[in-house]
Amino acid sequence: MKKQFAVFGLGSFGRSVALTLENLGCDVVVVDKSYEKIQEISDMVSYAMRADVSDPDALHALGGRNLDGAVVAVSESLEASIMATIISKEMGIPYVLAKAKDELQGAILEKVGADAIAYPECDMGERVAKSLMSTAFADWIELSSEYSMAEVVIPEKWVGRSLSELKIREQYGINVVGIIQGVQVDVTLDPYEPLPEGAILILIGATFGFGKISYMEVRKMITSTSNQRVKRIISNTEKK
Repeated sequence: MKKQFAVFGLGSFGRSVALTLENLGCDVVVVDKSYEKIQEISDMVSYAMRADVSDPDALHALGGRNLDGAVVAVSESLEASIMATIISKEMGIPYVLAKAKDELQGAILEKVGADAIAYPECDMGERVAKSLMSTAFADWIELSSEYSMAEVVIPEKWVGRSLSELKIREQYGINVVGIIQGVQVDVTLDPYEPLPEGAILILIGATFGFGKISYMEVRKMITSTSNQRVKRIISNTEKK
């Protein structure tokens, strides 16, 4: 059975969520008071209804108990967002995600019942910043909101020096968990062995730590890598 979702508000965020869910095979109901927005999207979602998202009668007509979740994506009015969130929970919708522009607004929406809060503007700013920083690395992998993993060809300044001498963990807060030479992957590094030219280091640590490694230090980067190889390295590390 298909998942069913409602999206309240068709700004750029709401429209994007609605179309993505529909493309993923879900049944999507959208609600917005703009006739133009409803007309534009009506042929691309399961059902489009022109209504005020803060109107209880209009939202109750959707039959909320049949929905798996709702996205409150109203952007023009905090009051409308609050009302839509309250009504959604009263309708019995099990999961409600509400859009907020800042932490204060997010806290208010959580107080009235939102199960999760999305900060599109803040999240986009973070993604842009991380993408700018990650251009110095190959196939940057974000393991969580706080930790990342990356591969880097050993910088010229590090060649011939040992991990013990470089003190990478102390300087950058990043751990070296492996080294790749040709097709050989070694996760049992000798901290006193000089690093060879052309080898690739596997780094893992707090995301902010990678920002401490300057672009000049890591300018000689590999241009491609395999996520499967990275997963194998993680697996091997866990077994040690």
